[in-house]
Amino acid sequence: MTSALLQGRESAFPRDEYLSRQQRLSALMGEKKIDLMVITGPENIFYLTGQQTPGYYTFQALLMPQNGTPKFIIRELESLNCRANSFVEEILPYGDGVDPLALLADQIRGFGAERVAIDKRGWFLPISTFETLVGQCGEMLDCAGIVESLRAVKSEAEVRCIEQAAGYVDAGMRAGMEAVRQGASENDVVAAMMCEAIRAGSEYMGMEPLMSSGERSGVPHGTWRRRQFQSGDPVFLEMAACHNRYHAVLMRSAWLGEPPEQAKRMMDTCQRALAAALDVFKPGNTCAQVHEAAQAVIDHAGYTDCYRKRTGYSVGISFAPDWGEWQVASLFSGIDRVLEPGMVFHIPPALRDYGNFTVGVSETAVVTSDGHRVLGSVDRDLLIV
Repeated sequence: MTSALLQGRESAFPRDEYLSRQQRLSALMGEKKIDLMVITGPENIFYLTGQQTPGYYTFQALLMPQNGTPKFIIRELESLNCRANSFVEEILPYGDGVDPLALLADQIRGFGAERVAIDKRGWFLPISTFETLVGQCGEMLDCAGIVESLRAVKSEAEVRCIEQAAGYVDAGMRAGMEAVRQGASENDVVAAMMCEAIRAGSEYMGMEPLMSSGERSGVPHGTWRRRQFQSGDPVFLEMAACHNRYHAVLMRSAWLGEPPEQAKRMMDTCQRALAAALDVFKPGNTCAQVHEAAQAVIDHAGYTDCYRKRTGYSVGISFAPDWGEWQVASLFSGIDRVLEPGMVFHIPPALRDYGNFTVGVSETAVVTSDGHRVLGSVDRDLLIV
């Protein structure tokens, strides 16, 4: 009775949304001649079922047959969580001390599927797990990227979730920028960022904010370490927020005192690179064209050696350790994926004087039928305090 009352109660979307996604996956499986998919990534599991938990550090696997009913293998402690968050009816819980791979192997054999596929690229598929399954069930095909291809174009309901997250990011970033002042510390700023984003409505994020100051800001992906701000410091801020597991991201920069001319020129270049990328961020253009538009601005300014990265990446469903959808799509050279309405990307041009400072600016934007729409509203200028 408890399970029946819980079924789908916490789900992000109605049952029909997940059935539609599963049907589209079934059609793709038919095209690729896959009889059964074993899915272990929490993002793909959430996309197909609605199941979400911070407890995905324990083994879970969704079995999706090309024809038939999905089954979910999950730790017993998480089984009621799964009932509440999803509409999956066949949940197979395993107790602590029980080998979930033996249960999974039994289920795979029980389907009698000839062509079984698993995401060999998945973060949550250790080599030992894969080898054990192959030893018990025979060789498996690789289904990496199949579910991700469905996730690339967001539905209206998904875009609304990302818009909500963008509002939370705006609140957090504004609070963080306001906390940048002489005598404050990196921890003060991050506390303000996270407090206001969460107060605005954010759930736990797929990754912590990136925030650093002084020379530490010149090292990519620096995080806060109690450092107190000093006159002349650069301050780098980047954060995500989350609504129903859907993320939006924002990057901004600040300086305590008058910035050096090099920093001003770099920041101006980032602003123009972002504008150039957004100019071609529209249906019919490719991911590579967006990157190349930004890269051209950076190259012309003479900062090619300071820009060693892609120009953007898809955002949407995320769990730790990342807030982006790197498996779905990136804006980079050689990626000829054509942009379609409903695709959402974080576009973060940033330039570094490595070991000294970083400046950058970004937007989360959605492709529309006639162009794009930026989801954030925080001023893009370098904040000078």
